[in-house]
Amino acid sequence: MLLEAFSSAILGLVLAWAYAHRLPHRLPARPLVLSTGVAGALFGAFIARSALDAGGFLLALTGAAVVCVASLSLLLRPAGRLRRHSATA
Repeated sequence: MLLEAFSSAILGLVLAWAYAHRLPHRLPARPLVLSTGVAGALFGAFIARSALDAGGFLLALTGAAVVCVASLSLLLRPAGRLRRHSATA
């Protein structure tokens, strides 16, 4: 159980670092991205472990990766500026 939590935290940190390294212009501050990755991975491992009732180490890591990527995707900003014209223009 402790190994799953530690591995999930490392996985979340690696995924968050990859996001921050690949898309620095579309993400907020790096500490927020890294902490969101770790928290999302730990929460995903907890959900997978609870739902699958000790289904296995790889399933917990898969759940951690899915929730981590989903939570990191919520931090992404649009690539360009939104161009909205008023109805009168």
